[in-house]
Amino acid sequence: MTKTAIPASAPQTPMMAQYHTLKAQAADCLLFYRMGDFFELFFDDAVAAAACLDIALTSRGDGVPMCGVPAHSAEGYLARLIKGGHRVAIAEQTETPAEAKLRGSKSLVARAIVRVVTAGTLTEDALLDSRSANWLVAACPVAGLWGVAAADISTGRLELMTVGEHLVPAELARLQAAEVILPDQLELDALEGILSGVVLTRQDRRRFDSRVAEETLLQMHGVATLDGFGQFDRPALAAAGGLLAYLDRAGQGRLPWLAPPSSRQAHDRMLIDAATRESLELVRSSTGERRGSLLDAIDFTVTGAGARQLQADVSAPLMQQGEIDDRLDLVGWFVEDSLIRAELRGALRSMPDMGRAAGRLAAGRGGPRDLAQIRDGLDLAARLHGRLRAPRDLILPPLLAGLLPSLIGHGELIDLLARALVAEPPLDAAHGGYIAEGYDPALDALRSAGSDGRRAIAVLEQQYRDRTGIAALKIRHNNVLGYHIEVSAKNADPLMAADSGFTHRQTLAGVVRFNAPELHEEAMRVVQSGSHAVSAEAAHLEELTDQALRRAAMIAATADALARLDVASALAEGAAQGGWCRPMMTQEPIFTVEAGRHPVVERAIAQSGARFVANDVALGDPSRLWLVTGPNMGGKSTFLRQNALIAVLAQAGSFVPAQSAHLGVVDRLFSRVGASDNLAKGRSTFMVEMVETAAILSQATPQSLVILDEVGRGTSTYDGLAIAWAVVEAVHEVNRARCLFATHYHELTRLAETLDSLSLHHVRAREHKGDLVLLHELADGPADRSYGLAVARLAGLPAPVVARAKSVLAKLEAGRAATGGLAAGLDDLPLFAALVAPEPEESDPLRSLLEEVSPDQLSPREALDLIYQLKAAHQRG
Repeated sequence: MTKTAIPASAPQTPMMAQYHTLKAQAADCLLFYRMGDFFELFFDDAVAAAACLDIALTSRGDGVPMCGVPAHSAEGYLARLIKGGHRVAIAEQTETPAEAKLRGSKSLVARAIVRVVTAGTLTEDALLDSRSANWLVAACPVAGLWGVAAADISTGRLELMTVGEHLVPAELARLQAAEVILPDQLELDALEGILSGVVLTRQDRRRFDSRVAEETLLQMHGVATLDGFGQFDRPALAAAGGLLAYLDRAGQGRLPWLAPPSSRQAHDRMLIDAATRESLELVRSSTGERRGSLLDAIDFTVTGAGARQLQADVSAPLMQQGEIDDRLDLVGWFVEDSLIRAELRGALRSMPDMGRAAGRLAAGRGGPRDLAQIRDGLDLAARLHGRLRAPRDLILPPLLAGLLPSLIGHGELIDLLARALVAEPPLDAAHGGYIAEGYDPALDALRSAGSDGRRAIAVLEQQYRDRTGIAALKIRHNNVLGYHIEVSAKNADPLMAADSGFTHRQTLAGVVRFNAPELHEEAMRVVQSGSHAVSAEAAHLEELTDQALRRAAMIAATADALARLDVASALAEGAAQGGWCRPMMTQEPIFTVEAGRHPVVERAIAQSGARFVANDVALGDPSRLWLVTGPNMGGKSTFLRQNALIAVLAQAGSFVPAQSAHLGVVDRLFSRVGASDNLAKGRSTFMVEMVETAAILSQATPQSLVILDEVGRGTSTYDGLAIAWAVVEAVHEVNRARCLFATHYHELTRLAETLDSLSLHHVRAREHKGDLVLLHELADGPADRSYGLAVARLAGLPAPVVARAKSVLAKLEAGRAATGGLAAGLDDLPLFAALVAPEPEESDPLRSLLEEVSPDQLSPREALDLIYQLKAAHQRG
């Protein structure tokens, strides 16, 4: 973009000099420059913002482009700018015009950048999705490894981890980061696909300092060592250094509150690479939306915090069987007790988002309403604690027993906030009105003085009416004149007289405004008491906020416990509605599911009244690799995906859509289903397929679950078959993983003769009177034949084309039968000959007779005769 400059002839005003100074501090941001009730943008910032916001671009008298947005509705505009990929620096007025005049009548109001708003540093409800976390991620290489630090500052969560370079894309895909910070001059080849659509920020490599990060975290949490929080090595701390440095700049020297860092290890969670996440549509569908994903299908949570926790669970399924069973125990407890489940879910529906309320307070962007949300949330948590721990016949699940203590212990803070705040504090704290009556006698006295003054002003209004005889005289107030007397223009003359006792202030169209000594005296009393009251309330707000933030870690723990209860009860609700079962988990490399279903597809077809066809699977010695054949649209891909999703659900701690399930813990899940390309990187569909297949073969272990669909279909028949053949052998002999392998290469079924743990299966289909009927049922053994031509006809391929394909297929199969070769007979095939005529369809006398009938032209006698003719034709046929 061409830089816009002030014309040389234009003088540099003090205001523009101040603007340029501030702009230099945030050169990579759009600068929101506060001027009264508006945020103004100038030069290229104005051009970019006007285009993004679709608002008018104007100019100053000196030709400088400018546009502006109202300060009271700035959040909506900020959201659109952030979504458009911009960063915004907020330059606020740090003093009032009156304070500026104390330095001289022409002094410029002081301004400073108070905050830099980016995609990863949002805290306001209006700018965030309440049901999704907002991760800011920093990553950097150190000594051959990568450190990854992730923070959601809206709730204060902080995760640190060290991983190998090949696992970085998988971690970034798991987090679905809003913004990623990387060292400058770092090559991005391995991360390019993952960072598509993500705000990428480059930062000086020197800011990724592990020692500075460690010192900052120690000081932040008042500890002498980080060992109590976990083991953090230099790569993880270096990434934390980059993250903290970025947050320091965004907050202009003020770091948000962050919980103690949690140490994440790659082996703690099921490894799911980016391609598999995209293929299985775990939290986003192929269109990039939540709708249509696994998460959307199972999300019955009733709170934003619960929805965020569920997304985290689905994105990172557990690996430790004990932890999985603890989650399943809690879900099962809620499944068995529908009464307590309904009661809990009903209570949680009114639960405020305490985590994000505390996050706003910690970032200095909160207010009395956030304190009220914390008060109400903690009070509800304490009442839920009493209900959940009440004596019952069943023993509490271990996870619930561990969560209950986090719901209490806030009595002192609840009492303080209950006494200090009104029930429903106003959203805008600028005018006060949020401190409850009786909390501060001095504040009550100020309010009383203000109320007395307003009553006195009302009395004055009536006195002025009686004295002047003007019944329509009113005492009004605005921010410019303050309190004043207002009469219509036709009644103004008596008040204009020198001895009237009134002083003329302003004449407008139709009205004239005056002041009077008595009114001025009462107005000063009201204004002063009101100003002092607002100041007193602001002091109380600061004190209450400080009290809440001292308990920030405890509040966060309560919010997390409530989110976990929401997730468990929501999963129980979904299981009860869908007839899902509890999976039995084991460390053995097995995967046995009876009557399994696809959770997303089943939900979609249920809306149309259809029934999903369930299927069984049993992977493990002696059949840990299933080769599945059958027609397109027969359900192979659905069968493959549903079992991968069952693995994800089970290890996330959920019941699964099946009649029964006995599952060995999966360490790595791989899915190579569907066709896509990456033209931006010069990769064809087949190249993408081979890259993903190579990743599977190099990483899968005997504890992994692999689903592969149509490997080799993107190239020639010979090449494709050869590759598919070799891949099956490698998965069977080298990786030895549990695997579902769907293919149209019927030749692969010959592998069952040499591979001991390979089992043949097919999706059933049959042809009836020339039509293909897809049964979506899995059966043992290979498919009896290919149904490609039948599927083509079902899809509407023109009859001459289908007939030509049938002719070609007959010659290919004849050549193969004679020579044993896959494509023998091609030399005798006139590939470029004219299309053959379609084969005549078999004559159907009943159909022919009915086609000649016009029902509206038949008499009753003719209709009866027609019935006899149809019966005779049927007997002949």
